[in-house]
Amino acid sequence: MQTPAQDTATPGTNPFAKQKSHRETKESLIKWTLRSATYVILIITASIFTHIFIRGAPVVFSLTPPFINTSFLTKLPETLHVLEDKQGKKYETTPTGVDVIKKQLGDNLRNEKTISYSGGGILGPIVGTILLVGVCVVVALGLGIASAIYLSEYAKQGKFIEMARLAILNLSGVPSVVFGLFGLGMFVLSAPKITSHPLDRSLLAIPLGFGEYISFEGWDTSVLAGGFTLAFVILPVVITASEECLKAVPQGFRETSLALGATKWQTIWKCVLPFAMPGILTSSILGIARAAGETAPIMFTAALAFKDKLPWQGDTGIMGIFTQSVQALPYHIYTLSARIPQNEYSERAQYGSVFVFLVLVMSLAGASVILRRKLRAKYKW
Repeated sequence: MQTPAQDTATPGTNPFAKQKSHRETKESLIKWTLRSATYVILIITASIFTHIFIRGAPVVFSLTPPFINTSFLTKLPETLHVLEDKQGKKYETTPTGVDVIKKQLGDNLRNEKTISYSGGGILGPIVGTILLVGVCVVVALGLGIASAIYLSEYAKQGKFIEMARLAILNLSGVPSVVFGLFGLGMFVLSAPKITSHPLDRSLLAIPLGFGEYISFEGWDTSVLAGGFTLAFVILPVVITASEECLKAVPQGFRETSLALGATKWQTIWKCVLPFAMPGILTSSILGIARAAGETAPIMFTAALAFKDKLPWQGDTGIMGIFTQSVQALPYHIYTLSARIPQNEYSERAQYGSVFVFLVLVMSLAGASVILRRKLRAKYKW
């Protein structure tokens, strides 16, 4: 004799299985919606990376030894000349070699066209980007960690400190072009410098004696101006992340250190910072990777579309490297994409530059992960 449950059960199903309630069905739907959103993001990200790899990798790598296009990584950008003979064969050359090919072709030359910034390589933008990021790292980490230590360890909680934290959070939402204009006014046109001949545009010149002045005339467009501007772009991220990492260190560490007779600073330096440093460096490096890709700030303060020399070439000295304009990968990519007529040659240089830049940014992100693991293994708590 069959039970009523067996009479209504569908063949192949468990008659004793619990039926899903409306609440469980709704929960499952929400779960799959969130999972689908995550997969969509991953698919879009993978599509972007795949597209850049397919278009950019052939520019950087080759099928013949040494399997790397060394000229693309070791030469400065140049104007590309493309000559075509009457048989349809094309010749790519630099401005210095165009006359030789013209002489060889003679009357067989059919057509010639030039594409700016699409020849040579990207050594200048790579070097400029590294210099800008280097200055940014020193300034952002120095100011950011110092501010975070004060807010977390020394500041008395009150309305002023809460307003300061709110201002820092609001600063992180300011568009990068605003930072660019700030850098133009603050560092390019009015930052102080020591000089014997103040410019007419100087806002204030304070005599130091011996014919020297502190002149508020700015640093002009330079690595220093660009690096300081980029540092202010990521400073809110560095301060906020560093403060959270400091707060995550157990209060017992501080109390034990103070009970043993250590000063406030000794406690912070020896017992708090080492355990907070993995998180501080990880978040800071990720912020720096973001700053390396900013175009608007360096466009106003540091970058040039073209420069035929590296920063150290010429009688500039070590400090002179940081007082001159440079090329940078973000601005170089912008120039190739928006200011040069698009064709197969400009697109080749464009995707090659994007691929190299993506590798540099991913290297920074990878370095942050490795550094975090090593520091966490060293300081376990």
